[in-house]
Amino acid sequence: MTLDVRGLAPLLQVYDMPTSVHFYRDLLGFVDGTENPTAQAAIDAAYVGDEDKAFAGGSYVIVQKYLHDVAGWNALSTETQERIIGRTKLSDIELDDAIKPTSAHNALTQIVENGREIKILRDNMPFGHVGQAEFGTYFIGYSRSPRTIEQMLVNMFVGNPPGNYDRLLDFSTAMTGNLFFVPTATFLDDVTTDPQTSPASAPPNPSMPNGPLDIGSLSIGSLGIGSLKGKPSP
Repeated sequence: MTLDVRGLAPLLQVYDMPTSVHFYRDLLGFVDGTENPTAQAAIDAAYVGDEDKAFAGGSYVIVQKYLHDVAGWNALSTETQERIIGRTKLSDIELDDAIKPTSAHNALTQIVENGREIKILRDNMPFGHVGQAEFGTYFIGYSRSPRTIEQMLVNMFVGNPPGNYDRLLDFSTAMTGNLFFVPTATFLDDVTTDPQTSPASAPPNPSMPNGPLDIGSLSIGSLGIGSLKGKPSP
């Protein structure tokens, strides 16, 4: 596959290039992407629409590198793992709300606005470096709005309510985190290098009208999330 970077190659630098593979289960043993939208629902979830005409067809993309404590995870009972994820491990069935903790991963990452669930499109890539005993997941998510991604991160790392954080993070550490706006190829073709271009041409962030959202040591604008778990952001 050829990546069309539209003249951006001189500005790009390879930061990390792990060996990864698409597989229906992640390295923690659970089926990945079960609730991913498909067909038109996937398009509606991933692409900016008419609500932001200047950037319609683009997408907000989050990329995070997570390292797993595989030994610690495997030391847990299957039942404990299932309560952390919110689904059964073998049959991939969502736990009933009567027994699923509110801190379950799939509970905290479910975003509902005005009675409607707001989806993102996930494309996770498990990876490993056997020689370095490094195993994890590259989380890649595509969203129509940054608001959805940011709320998921707040729920996971801060908790909903605060303190009721995602217990998966006790075994999976976010090493990197970046949120990008990916425009259409047509948008890039029309970009001007005129230094007088108005700052208003930058993609808006409807969830952060007054700059990055700061919650203690969490800076959502830069996804500097490592310090929330007692580890400095890289």
